[in-house]
Amino acid sequence: MSDVPILVENLGKKYVLSHQGRGGHKKYVALRDVLTEAAMAPFRKLRKRRELATDDGRAADSGSNSREEFWALKEVSFEIKRGESVGIIGRNGAGKSTLLKLLSRITEPTTGRIELEGKVASLLEVGTGFHPELTGRENIYLNGAILGMKRAEIKSKFKEIVAFAEVEKFLDTPVKHYSSGMYVRLAFAVAAHLEPDVLIVDEVLAVGDAEFQKKCMGKMQSVSEREGRTVLFVSHNMQAIRQMCRRVIYLKQGKVIYSGDPHSAISAYLGQGLDAESHADIDLSDYPRPHPIEGASFQRVRFTDGRGDPASRVRLTDSLGVEVDIKVNKTMRKFDLAMAVIHGEGLRVFSEAYSDQHAPTDLKPGKYTLRFQVPMRFFKMESYFLTLAMNENGTHCDHVDGLLMPEIFDENPNLQMESNRWGVLRIPVTWDLIKPVMNRAVNEGTTR
Repeated sequence: MSDVPILVENLGKKYVLSHQGRGGHKKYVALRDVLTEAAMAPFRKLRKRRELATDDGRAADSGSNSREEFWALKEVSFEIKRGESVGIIGRNGAGKSTLLKLLSRITEPTTGRIELEGKVASLLEVGTGFHPELTGRENIYLNGAILGMKRAEIKSKFKEIVAFAEVEKFLDTPVKHYSSGMYVRLAFAVAAHLEPDVLIVDEVLAVGDAEFQKKCMGKMQSVSEREGRTVLFVSHNMQAIRQMCRRVIYLKQGKVIYSGDPHSAISAYLGQGLDAESHADIDLSDYPRPHPIEGASFQRVRFTDGRGDPASRVRLTDSLGVEVDIKVNKTMRKFDLAMAVIHGEGLRVFSEAYSDQHAPTDLKPGKYTLRFQVPMRFFKMESYFLTLAMNENGTHCDHVDGLLMPEIFDENPNLQMESNRWGVLRIPVTWDLIKPVMNRAVNEGTTR
């Protein structure tokens, strides 16, 4: 077998979408309607041909149904080497599931070609490859047979599969009575333990509990790193992608935007790096709010670098300056402003308030600017968002969130190290230099 078990060239998948015309919702169709439609069909075809021959006929009636071509994937090319664990990321509708279905031979491509070598095991949705009327035991053998395994091979792995799935008590129960979590546990156990050459796993693992997800991650890493098999993993959990994958393919609107190291791919996906649209100056006067404005409002926020210049990028060694313009419409008592940083994956990082260092202040009607500095050395080179909130004596005034902070960059980044870092922050630790330990006997001799 070659070192490239998966080769994709100019892959495309087209669907034809039907749109209903002005007539509204489709009405109930009775048997007489079906018979009438069949009888009138030849006459409609003749009339349609006549209409197409004229300009008037080419003008579509606004009340008729229309058809539209939709390319779920277009001109997708990549290759995956044996033993690679590759993540596939992208927003909903980017074409991830379509790509996996094509690789799993569930559907055929419209254009391009796929070369696959070896056995492929897919876990694309709950219950894939299971028959609901069969028991868990029977489905293990059925799934193994679908993967091309002989009964003796399945039998040799049977105990491992059951132990991993933790469904011993329900092994002889029809799987239609299983919960979605039990379904996934058994399906993943079968797919991972029957030694496929390529293991394809979709977001379906999110159905399982946290402990089982951790167990699955460990198994997939073992399949890839120790057994030398190829793993394709689709997830919206970027931490899982970082932990699992050494390469990531980022899909957007059916096309490959980036294929390479996880750090760069995830940064592009979360809004930075390759397709960043961060701005150093953001007008907040018409910015969407989760709550109505009461008494004071945010007008503008500006980001500056270590030199005080407007910046959409800031060095890891600098501090990020933030200038916030506010408008106060009435006299405010014990006015306060708070900020919070949210990691690109939605995790809350920290928050701070003006009142943490200064007493809440009274403000008269007018316009004000408030400035603060955020040291960047504690941040990873990933995406972060800023939240701002104002209140008067603890009562809400204004709140904005989802403000993309400037891209954090390093002059000489170690991308492999960045991809493997855990957590959402990097805390500088003081390391002593490595010193050799002298032989104890020598030390004892010198002391004597």
